[in-house]
Order: sequence, then structure tokens, then C-alpha cells
Amino acid sequence: MKNQNKWSKQKITSFFNNSKIQLVTVCIVVMSVFLLVSFQNVHTETYDIEKFSAANETIRSPITIENTKETERRIRNVVQSVEDHFEISDEVTEEQITYINEIFEAIEKIETGNLEQELEDEKFVTIGDKVDYLEEIVHEDIMMEVNNDTFIALFQATKEERVLAKELITTALYDVFHNGVKVEEVEQATKTAKQKLTYSTLDYSFVQALHPLISFSVKANAFFSADQTNEAQQQARDSVESVMIRAGQVIVEEGQLITNEIYEELEIAGLLNEERNFYPMIGLLILVSLIGLFLFFELQHHAQKTNFHFRKLIAIAVLSVFIVVLMKVVSLYSTTSNPLYLVTPLATVSMLLKILVNERIAIVLSIFYGIIGSVIFNANIPGLLNMEAGIFIVFSQLASIFFLSSVKDKSTIIKSGLGTAIINIATICLFLFLSFENYSWLDYLMYSGYGFMSAIIATVLTIGMLPFFETGLGILSDTKLLALSSPNQPLLRKLLIEAPGTYHHSIMVANLSEASCEAIGANGLLARVAAYYHDLGKTVRPHYFIENQMGMKNPHDYLDPYQSAEIILQHPSDSAKLLKKAKLPREIIDISLQHHGTTLLKYFYFKAKERNEKVLEEDFRYVGPKPRSKEAAVVSLCDSIEAAVRSLANPNQAEIEKIVSSIFEDRLLDGQLNDSTLTFKQLEQMKSVICETLKGIYHSRIQYPKETNMKEAR
Repeated sequence: MKNQNKWSKQKITSFFNNSKIQLVTVCIVVMSVFLLVSFQNVHTETYDIEKFSAANETIRSPITIENTKETERRIRNVVQSVEDHFEISDEVTEEQITYINEIFEAIEKIETGNLEQELEDEKFVTIGDKVDYLEEIVHEDIMMEVNNDTFIALFQATKEERVLAKELITTALYDVFHNGVKVEEVEQATKTAKQKLTYSTLDYSFVQALHPLISFSVKANAFFSADQTNEAQQQARDSVESVMIRAGQVIVEEGQLITNEIYEELEIAGLLNEERNFYPMIGLLILVSLIGLFLFFELQHHAQKTNFHFRKLIAIAVLSVFIVVLMKVVSLYSTTSNPLYLVTPLATVSMLLKILVNERIAIVLSIFYGIIGSVIFNANIPGLLNMEAGIFIVFSQLASIFFLSSVKDKSTIIKSGLGTAIINIATICLFLFLSFENYSWLDYLMYSGYGFMSAIIATVLTIGMLPFFETGLGILSDTKLLALSSPNQPLLRKLLIEAPGTYHHSIMVANLSEASCEAIGANGLLARVAAYYHDLGKTVRPHYFIENQMGMKNPHDYLDPYQSAEIILQHPSDSAKLLKKAKLPREIIDISLQHHGTTLLKYFYFKAKERNEKVLEEDFRYVGPKPRSKEAAVVSLCDSIEAAVRSLANPNQAEIEKIVSSIFEDRLLDGQLNDSTLTFKQLEQMKSVICETLKGIYHSRIQYPKETNMKEAR
């Protein structure tokens, strides 16, 4: 039963040690936190409200949607207000004017005798004869509707009076016909035309006699036009704007009576319907899933290139939780008039991510945080994204990443904070200048102060929180590496005092390792610091290593090769034990343990073989493991190369290149670099850098003359 439980625990441990399982777990945690924190920002609260009751709270619309009923009502009102359009008939106008002209022309001809030839002998003795003759030559409609008194008055009038009467009548008719006369307006138009004659210089009785002629002439000339009316109604429809319920718009104030119109708006906005709540949640789930998917691919891509420890994944998860919870808390107190997201120390997370993980991960997550921030700061209006908040979050974090070039001390973080403050202020001013609102200089100063405070608080939090992540999660950052590289570090002082030769050797290996790592894109600072400590185990028996045997006999001359090999082969594990006891980072311990891999201790192996041909090679190999990172492989190669070159009496360029090439070839053939992910191109780059560095160290010098020779030369 115990064995079964032990096997189960091992299986679970193995399961969680799987890199892909770790990545998936962290992505799920981040997605879950994003989903939980932003759930309220997309969830539409529904209300159980009855008509004609008082609202218990102020209710805002969660979405932007058209109120189709109100739009249609406005269209109906506008269409109904459109008057019927009438088309004026010019034919009617000209016809009635022609009748008037015909009457006056006929009377004039009768009066002047200007008649047809066959009528020249006709004699008009009385006015009645003239009227009778007039009846024969003018249109019958005129004679039927106009009585003879009117014609008698015209014949009795002078020529000048008839000319003036004709002019007045035609002018009055043109005036009333110009604007159109509808059927129901004929009577009023007739009165208007008669009034125009009333104020003339003509005799009153004569004017009265002309009224029947005007009554005959005024006819309807404006008729209903269906086409023009329909066109006008369509233009009226097009002029009506859709009635929109805007996201964030107050539908009902607290204590206000719920009328039919308000109730309809609440229903349209989905505030009375539970079913609509699912759609924003589906959208949020898709958004969070996309973020989680891209995050997984990015972390997997990074894990394939570097040794990505689970501790860094934990840091990503913790910082992601921290920033979204912080944004959520700030959003509870943030308003449109007081956008507190501007003072939120968002750059803290981006700077910590760059220091603890790397720059690319920090940039990717900054974009993700900006997207989620645009949801969190949407004032709880589902469907709305606060793009200003999102842009500010992204710009602030990107600025902190780019200004944080390399962390050599706390002043670098402070400089990054000041640079971030400038970008924050510039971004805030950008929003204010693009806004339609008129802001005062006091507003500019206040909001700029928000951005400045955001960067300063972020800087303080970064400096304060960094040691907790470094210690609590055991993450090795540049600041911690710089602290470990100090010569005053107790272990380095121990190495200097107890094994000075090894200390000098470690310094040389550190220089070579850093230069090589920088050439191939590996962590040069890690390689340098690890090289300082890689041979710390030699302090256990310092005099058994040749670099520390200054002026003394070699103790290995008195030992069996097996005993000597046992002492030498033990120093990597001794180094690891001392480093573990001092609680140094795991990366440095691993490099110390792996810096010899499983290489063969050739000197004592061949010495033992001289005594016994049946010597086993395994007895003279380091226990390993082989280097598993680029930095470990670089330290391993530089360690062997430095020791080999040091053994040369007068190393020159050709000898250095030969030794470097032989060590590289030996390690490749022995399979010592198989687990390190180094490429052949990187090995060639390393080889070139190491040779150049060694040539600089062991360059030829001027041979100064001895004192005796100088005296002889005098």
C-alpha cells in the first residue's frame, strides 16, 4: 500500500513537472482571473420593475440600441405634418386671362367699328344692340355666367376707363393665380381680386359692375399632386434621425415614476430580460480565451529557446493577478470626471516582468493588460471598451519596459520611472487635446500630476517588491546577480583567501564566459557570476589543485591515481553543496554542478592505465550531469580552455587557436554539449570571441633589458 501511494505521488509530481502542463496551468489561472475580475463589467443586471412604480435606483442603459418604436412614432408625426402638395395649372390661368382679353377686344372693335367686312353694314343704334352682337362673337361661357349689366357698363365707360379696367382685372387675376387657387379657395381668391379693383381710381359703380366678370374669371388652378406629396413625405421620413438609447445613458432616475415610455426603453435595453445577459459573457469568454491562447504560444516559444523555470511562470501568474485586481479596485472609485486609472501604478508589473522574466514577455503581457483594462474601466457598461484607459495602460507599461535598459542598480529603475512619467504626461495631454471639451490649465496640471504620480508610485513599488519575488520565488534577476558578483560576498572572499589561484582562474573564466554569452545572445551576467562560484568546492582541499600549489610539492605525487581522481572528481559536488548551504540561486548551483559534465579526467586515467591496462574509464569520469543550458556549456568550455592555455609556457596566437579548437572538438565528440541547445553557428562565434579575448590577455610584451646589461651599455 505504501509503495502504491509512493508511486501515485511520483506520478502526480511527474505530471506537474511537465513543461506543457505547467504552461497550460498558468494560462488557465491567468484566464480565470481575467474572467472573474471583468465579469461584472460585461454582466447586464436585470430589474423586476412594474409600470407606474417608483424606481429604487438610477438605471443606465448597458448598450447602445435603437428605440424603433419611438423612431417610427416620430416618422408618423412628421409625415402627417406634411401638407398636401398641389400643382398649379398654367393652362387654366392663361385660359381665364384669354377670356378677359377676348371681352375687352370685342367691345373695342364694336365701339370703333373695326369689324368683319360682312358686318360693316350692321348698324348698332342702342347699347342693347351692341350687347346682343357681343353675345354672338364672344365665348358662350362668358355670356352664360356674366350678366348683361356688366357689358352695358363696359359699353357706357370711356375708352380710358376700359383700358384701366382691363389692366386692373388681368393684374389681379395674375396675382391670385400666381400662388395657385384651390377649389376651396376660389371664393377667397375672388374677394381678393375684387378688393384690388376697389382701391383703384375707377368709379365705384363701374367697379361694382365689373365684379361679375371677376367672379367668372377666378377659377381653381391648383390641383392635388400625389407624386409631389409622396416625395415630400419621403424627404420628411429621411430627415428623422433614429432615436438611440446610448450606452451609459440614464433611462430612469432614482425615485422617478416608471411610465410606459420608460418601461419600453428598459425593455429595449434588455434590462428586463435575463436572456440577453448570455451574449456579453460569451464575448468576454472569447476575448479571455484568445488572450490565454496567445499567451500559451508565447510562453511555449520562449520555453523552447531558454531554460524557462516554473518559478518564472508563477511570477507571471502572481503579477497578472496583482494588476487586474488592482485595476478592479481602482475602477470601483473611478468616474468619468475623475479617471483614477491615470494614477494607478501599472508600470510596476511591466518592470518586474522584464527584470524577473524577460522583455518580450513583458511587452506581450502589457498589451493583454491594456485590453483587459479597457474592459475593467468601462464604468460597468457592457459592450463598451474604455479605449483611453487601454491606450494609457499599454503606453505606460511599454515606456517602463523600454526605459529599463539594463538593471545594474536601483538608479536604473528610478530613471525608468522618470521616463515613464514623461510618457504618461504626454499620453494624458494627447487625450485632453483630442477631446471636444474645453479643459482649463488647472485640469491639465491635475491630470498630468496623476500620470506623474503613477510612474513614481510604480517605481517605489518595483524597488520594494523585487526582493520579495527574488527571495520568495527564488528568481534570479540581474540585480541579484550584481549583488552576488561583489568581491565582498562571503563565499568569494572565502575563495580568495583559501584558494587564491582558483579565485584568479575563476575571474579569467568569468571574463571569457561573459564575452562568449554576449556573442551568442545568452545571459552574459549569469555566466560571469556562475563562473565566479563554479570552483568553490576546491576550497575543501585547495592544495590538491595545481593553481593553488604555490611553492609546494604536489600532494598527488604521493597518492594513488584512484585517490587523486576521487579528490578531483569530487569538487563539482562540493561546490554545489557549499552553494546550497549558502542558499545561492539554483541556476548558479546547476552551472557549478554541470561545468565538467561527464568528461574524462585524462591525466589520472592514463596514469592509472600505465599501471593497469584494465582500468575502467567510468572510474575517472565526472558524475555530471552534462551542461543543460547555454550558460552552463559556455562556462564548461571556458573553464577547460583557460586552464589549458594557462599551462602553456609562452602562448602565441597559433597555439591558442589550436588548443581552443581541440577542446571544442573533444567536447563535441564526447557528447558533452548534446543537452545544451548550442548550435554549430554559436560554437563558431564562441570560438572566435574566446580566441580574440585570450590573444588580448596573452599578447606579446616588450622584453625589458636586465640591470647588468644596462650597466654594460653605459
